[in-house]
Amino acid sequence: MTEPVLSQGVGWGIVLGFGAFFAIVMTLLTFAQKRYLQEYQTSEMFMTAHRSVKTGLVASAVVSSWTWAATLLQSSSVAYKYGVSGPFWYASGATIQVLLFAILAIELKRKAPNAHTFLEIMNVRYGKATHLVFLFFALATNMIVTAMLLLGGSAVLNALTGVNTIACCFLLPLGVLIYTHFGGIKATFLTDYVHTTVIFIIILSFLFTVYCTSPEIGSPDRMYDMLDQASLKLRVNNPDLNDNAQSSYLTMDSLQGLIFGIINIVGNFGTVFVDNAYWQRAIAARPSSTVKAYLIGGLAWFAIPFTLATTMGLAGVALVGAGDIDPLKKEDVSAGLVLPLAAAHILGKAGAFAVLVLVFMAVTSAASAELIAVSSIYTYDIYRTYVHSGALGSQVIVQSHYSVLGFGIGMGALAVILNYIGIDLGYMYLLMGIICSPAVFPVAFTLTWKKQSKSAAISAALIGVVAGISVWLGTAHKLDGVITIDSTGKNYPMLAGNLTSLGVSLIITLVWSTLAPDNFDFDVTRSKLQILTDDEVLENANYQDPIETDPARLQKAFNFAVWSSIALTIILIVIWPLPMYFSHYVFSKPFFKFWVAISFIWAICSTVAVAIYPLYESKKSIQSVFGGVISDIKGERIEPKVNDGEKDYRDNSNQVIVENKA
Repeated sequence: MTEPVLSQGVGWGIVLGFGAFFAIVMTLLTFAQKRYLQEYQTSEMFMTAHRSVKTGLVASAVVSSWTWAATLLQSSSVAYKYGVSGPFWYASGATIQVLLFAILAIELKRKAPNAHTFLEIMNVRYGKATHLVFLFFALATNMIVTAMLLLGGSAVLNALTGVNTIACCFLLPLGVLIYTHFGGIKATFLTDYVHTTVIFIIILSFLFTVYCTSPEIGSPDRMYDMLDQASLKLRVNNPDLNDNAQSSYLTMDSLQGLIFGIINIVGNFGTVFVDNAYWQRAIAARPSSTVKAYLIGGLAWFAIPFTLATTMGLAGVALVGAGDIDPLKKEDVSAGLVLPLAAAHILGKAGAFAVLVLVFMAVTSAASAELIAVSSIYTYDIYRTYVHSGALGSQVIVQSHYSVLGFGIGMGALAVILNYIGIDLGYMYLLMGIICSPAVFPVAFTLTWKKQSKSAAISAALIGVVAGISVWLGTAHKLDGVITIDSTGKNYPMLAGNLTSLGVSLIITLVWSTLAPDNFDFDVTRSKLQILTDDEVLENANYQDPIETDPARLQKAFNFAVWSSIALTIILIVIWPLPMYFSHYVFSKPFFKFWVAISFIWAICSTVAVAIYPLYESKKSIQSVFGGVISDIKGERIEPKVNDGEKDYRDNSNQVIVENKA
């Protein structure tokens, strides 16, 4: 992109104005919850929300945590490069991990219900040496994710408004720092909900504009014709297209798209299973909500890259094919600029502004999840484990505040360093699996396989990452003769490295643990991991409902998680796409219209699931807050009733209004 569509003032207004707005509103909501819902900011509340969050809000938080700048930008970029297969493989290749994580989430509730991080569980099961190894992988994952968030967000802000990229890297997390510092994980849940809702509203507006009202496109029929023309025009500019059936953008038979899909699947296992942010959402959820929340969240998230890229990514191709805009440079596509370019052309300044808001929401909401994830790792797995063993909750919360501020500043510095080196969003996205995925199976087996041994877990992770990096760099050198950012960033070296990292790790832990098995008793993780106590916690604030922790109910939830997540995974990566790939089918116009209709329906259903359902589910708490505000305005005060044993044991809405005699 040559000239910014919007002024720098608009860019700074988004970064600073929106950041300040959310910081103020979410901080006020934190105080409102304390006053009207008796949610006191103890260490347990700060880190786990007392393990009481309901299905809709957890699902919304899962969607928000998984909606990175890459979700919006890279999904549109792969649509531009590979056609209709790109959005599908991006969506399916990063949805199955969230669906399968439902198994680990319910196992957490069954076998380590009082854990604060997944590393705590590994420490109890394997000891300090294993704990330190996986502490490295966990923090590396958080650093890679936050780097991608800020690299993508700053690139779009710079392209659309001309604001300084370096300044964006430091200022984007500023508002997040403030409300996370004051509100902890519950504040991130609330902002996750707001951000997810706004993201779906903007995506739906793009969807209806491009396929219904846009003068440039305006219908699926017109889009189909434009994509057909683009296939003929862009074969020279886009060499990846030559690997598609009939060099068409309208086919799932795309070799490069399939390769990207495999890289996507491998890499995203690492950034879900080894990212403490997803474990924290499982920890914060009610046991009865855990499995449903991850299944709903995963399926709802599918709609974001699938719908957005099938709309705006393909629109970028169509506009280039029609001659309305010039073909993008390779580096612009890798930086994720297809989406802002298409939006700015179709909707003008309004489209550019919508993309800015979209990216801001994705960056800040996911950044808040990473902040609280790193904060919990620092406080429980570094400070409380190696610095001050047995620290009380009141001491832990002080340390958590420091760590939020420290990591917030550090993430900005890391993004600046990568930017100067010349590493962009696309490169980091393909690289993440090589670094993170060797820890996937050792982490997963920690809760699901009693035979995995300490030595197997350590060896699998360390040998896996060394093997993955070696194969990645070796393949790049063999194919190009040199090792550079360009040669190492290509699909084949990245594919080889990703598969090696994950595959070697799996083979080592399976073989080693089979030959020299452990026989771990999970009663150890149930008994040794305890909830911290705080002096300021009310004696009657006991949120452990016996019904929620009933072993039979948890076993039933586990069984449901296993068959449902595995069935959905097989559908999304085997039954749906592979017959279309091997049949070499090129979409007809009616089938393309059906494909677009699927994206419409999926996006609308997802909006209902994560934007409307959470409001319905939390209506009593919302009424309590509004009622409390009105009572304060009238000069009355609110006294909470003693728990009356209702089924909803966290419902604080039953309150008595007492006239303020003062």
